[in-house]
Amino acid sequence: MTAAILGFALFSLLVAMAPGPDTLLVLRNCLRGGRRTGSATALGAAVGSLAWGVAAAFGLAAALQRWDAAFTVVRLAGAAYLVLLGAQALWAQRRGAPTPASAVDTPAGDGAPGVAEAFRQGLLSCLLNPKVGVFFVAVVPQFLPEGGSPLGTTLLFGAIDAVVAAAWMFLVTLGATRMLTWLRRPRVHRNLERTTGGVLVAMGVGTAAESV
Repeated sequence: MTAAILGFALFSLLVAMAPGPDTLLVLRNCLRGGRRTGSATALGAAVGSLAWGVAAAFGLAAALQRWDAAFTVVRLAGAAYLVLLGAQALWAQRRGAPTPASAVDTPAGDGAPGVAEAFRQGLLSCLLNPKVGVFFVAVVPQFLPEGGSPLGTTLLFGAIDAVVAAAWMFLVTLGATRMLTWLRRPRVHRNLERTTGGVLVAMGVGTAAESV
């Protein structure tokens, strides 16, 4: 059982380290609102991952994967949400939104989400990504030990994945906050906002295209 847990934790870490919409949101909100906003986004995404783990344990994710119409609806909703977030970032830069305050833990600047909003963004970004559920359905069986309870082990793996994802994204937040003075220079800030906004839109369009 210990070997299975360590193996799954390592695999979860490798998956978490791969750039994705959750990590991109954490970086963007950290840039806009500081460490607390970035951490709230990371926590929201981790809670979303835990919810998918629970859903997989009770078979909901597998059922969603088999039901093409429901899977497509969730995927398109997630794609629309990513496009919305990206479009908001691009529109804010087009309007010439001011650069956030330079202090790491100061309250969110103009246009920056509050802690509750950042948590919600991270949560929805993960919940509206059915690939997270597919990850549990496809990967967890490879690590289930013989004689173990599939339900209990899947729930345990869901908790492990959430903790690993949160830990990695908190490290991303910590690294970003150490660079905030440079990242919040007006020109750098504008370019990063445009880049992250464009990437979020591209991710959303790409996700939607997979459903066609």
